[in-house]
Amino acid sequence: MSYFGKFYLVGLDARKAADWLFSADVSRTPGSTVYTCMLNHRGGTESDLTVSRLAPSHQASPLAPAFEGDGYYLAVGGAVAQHNWSHITTVLQDQKFQCQLIDSSEDLGMISIQGPASRAILQEVLDADLSNEAFPFSTHKLLRAAGHLVRAMRLSFVGELGWELHIPKASCVPVYRAVMAAGAKHGLINAGYRAIDSLSIEKGYRHWHVDLRPDDSPLEAGLAFTCKLKSPVPFLGREALEQQRAAGLRRRLVCFTMEEPLWTRPHPAVSGAPAFSTASSSKVPMFGLEAIWRNGQVVGHVRRADFGFAIDKTIACGYIHDPSGGPVSLDFVKSGDYALERMGVTYGARAHLKSPFDPNNKRVKGIY
Repeated sequence: MSYFGKFYLVGLDARKAADWLFSADVSRTPGSTVYTCMLNHRGGTESDLTVSRLAPSHQASPLAPAFEGDGYYLAVGGAVAQHNWSHITTVLQDQKFQCQLIDSSEDLGMISIQGPASRAILQEVLDADLSNEAFPFSTHKLLRAAGHLVRAMRLSFVGELGWELHIPKASCVPVYRAVMAAGAKHGLINAGYRAIDSLSIEKGYRHWHVDLRPDDSPLEAGLAFTCKLKSPVPFLGREALEQQRAAGLRRRLVCFTMEEPLWTRPHPAVSGAPAFSTASSSKVPMFGLEAIWRNGQVVGHVRRADFGFAIDKTIACGYIHDPSGGPVSLDFVKSGDYALERMGVTYGARAHLKSPFDPNNKRVKGIY
């Protein structure tokens, strides 16, 4: 995961900047890590990222600059690192905040160890207690990994028990080798981005640039929990979100699974669109831009799709609207009869208000 962007936000106005930039409350105690969004003035999502609160230090290290006052470590998706950098620097300049944004992306590597055996593997590598009590979810610590200083974060983008290790460049290879050696007896294997795509869509985790874009609000995307709307703290995009919430959402991101055998007559959710194959629809590949039908009307298109191996079904996500122009309530989502159209063929689909796999988020807590 070393392609991730890694920034430090430090300086006199760092807390003011963080309060304004990030939709969630990131000004917690040092050692906390928060998943948050950054919004534009229209309430659209410019980024989703993790922000870790740092303790002040007078001595710089490869894992943190020297600073007084408030400091934050930002981990952002690698393909959108420049977009994040540009958005943050623009906001800092517009608001005249007195703080620094430091780019350490090339100085730090990152590996993510995820799955039910991750604690047992890393317990042999890290010099700390990794129990739930000693190392809760959404926290971070500076630790030694095989003798090398690393920043360990208990996070997951795939919905599993796991940790990220943020590692100085010179230590990446020896730490990686130590992790792989400790994991050999546990069946540890390397996994790539296609695995991340599949695992994350099973959990309903969002990908910025497909599920989230600058024209999508966190309320529409089911990420209201990332917004500090219950606090009086102002943040960029707050007014737009409050207006949207008061007026009702005009569209909503919904997860679909392919549930039925392919219909050999017109599907009831689609008027005049026959299906021609007899293959099982639950495993039909989809790639995005497929039409979403509800009760005979097109109500949106698929933004993102992948195969969910844990549930053995194709999963697709897309925003739906009410053709009448009214708000899209949860009852509207639940009451529809849905189908997805791929290359002129329609497939029965089931809409989900929660992720289709582990909806209660037990796995990140180590409950299997």
